[in-house]
Amino acid sequence: MVLEIERRFLIKNDNWKKFITKKIFIEQGYLSKDLDGWIIRIRFTGKEFKIALKKHIESFTNYEFEYTIPRKDGETIMSNIKNVIKKERFFLEIEKKSWIIDCFKDDNYPLEIAEIELTNEEEDLSLPSFISKEITGLIRYSNLSLANKPFSKWN
Repeated sequence: MVLEIERRFLIKNDNWKKFITKKIFIEQGYLSKDLDGWIIRIRFTGKEFKIALKKHIESFTNYEFEYTIPRKDGETIMSNIKNVIKKERFFLEIEKKSWIIDCFKDDNYPLEIAEIELTNEEEDLSLPSFISKEITGLIRYSNLSLANKPFSKWN
């Protein structure tokens, strides 16, 4: 069993850019429609397609199972999905911690979200200067919600 323990935050400035170690482009779509059960996602990173199954357990812990699938299968699935998001993902290293910054594109622009995966929910976390409001657990900021109701359509 794979557990994902993740906290998410909005960003208030560009100070994070000096910590970038890597960047990729992600396009992902959803085969599930709601957040109540298992979320089924397909993701393309330019190199490979992966299918992920996620389910919320408690607080900021989820089950997450992810599998690489053949490129042709991934292309077929993605071409038949309407609720897709695109984002640039930046990987950062700050005080021996790995952070991710997602800069959303298209209808979710200019939303930027910082994420950090933890080893347990009680892990001490020092927040970098670019962090603004914590959005962990706020449904409207989930990738599935952003695929269904983009940031640009919010009031």
